[in-house]
Amino acid sequence: MQETRLDIDRIQAARRMIDPIFLDTPLYRCEALEPGLGCAVNIKLETANPVRSFKARGTELVASLLADSGSRDVVCASAGNLGQALAWSGRDRGLNVTVVASRHATVAKLDRIRALGARLELVDGDHELARARAAAIAQHQGIRLVEDSLDIETCEGAATIGLELVDTMPSLDVVLIALGGGALATGVGHVVKALAPGAEVICVQPSGAPAMTRSWHERRVVTTDSTDTIADGVAGRYPIPAVLDDLLVVADDAVLVQEASIIAGMRMLLGHAGLVVEPSAALGIAAILEDRDRFAGRHVVTIVCGSNVDMDAYQRWVGA
Repeated sequence: MQETRLDIDRIQAARRMIDPIFLDTPLYRCEALEPGLGCAVNIKLETANPVRSFKARGTELVASLLADSGSRDVVCASAGNLGQALAWSGRDRGLNVTVVASRHATVAKLDRIRALGARLELVDGDHELARARAAAIAQHQGIRLVEDSLDIETCEGAATIGLELVDTMPSLDVVLIALGGGALATGVGHVVKALAPGAEVICVQPSGAPAMTRSWHERRVVTTDSTDTIADGVAGRYPIPAVLDDLLVVADDAVLVQEASIIAGMRMLLGHAGLVVEPSAALGIAAILEDRDRFAGRHVVTIVCGSNVDMDAYQRWVGA
């Protein structure tokens, strides 16, 4: 495999630094989903932890390194899940965490960030404006800026999911990975391609937030002027060049799915697996729904990456 920014030895070391409460999340075959999807569906449940998303695997590394260095102040931009994770990891290590988010972010995510003790600053714009504001705060105050997907620790933390997949599923055919900034896709993808090279790595993004997928297909950074998707956790507009370079090495394909398929995936996960998930976590199921023939008869893993959802919106979407 061509080189990426990641390294298997560092990822193995990362697993030893992460609080075990975030490791070894459930991985199981969900037979109830299979009649409707036509393939063997395996769920990697990254919501079974205190912050209900995979993001703490990376923030555990960031916060540990900061605490060891004596630094106490850190800022990040977040659609919600990274902010919660950094707040949780920072609280346990005595860090002063500032999170910048859009005023339009999911209320449940913002409330949880506050409850975990972080300082929350809201901006009147989307996630890209929050990224710019977080960078300005870091520069002005001279503190650590955590940039999701660009900071290698966020990718290494996510990559530990890949270690657990290949350790548990030797007959893995396909991994479906939600694609936003790219930490999850590049991290898991790197491990799968290094340790289970016969498995196909497919990234999935909403058609209403296609920047990284378009960039992967065109092999250059493609930006968009806006996003229009309920999957707020993956709704970026400006791909990071270094992350795209990694994604070009580890991903076999990147696909876009429609909003109706995302909602159908959320309904299936609720009805057949008993899982309440945020839209980003249903992207893998949406991909199967839109191309059943591609996955027919194969052993597929979908990473259910988050369950921090506004319940009023969720009930409107799924009719629960």
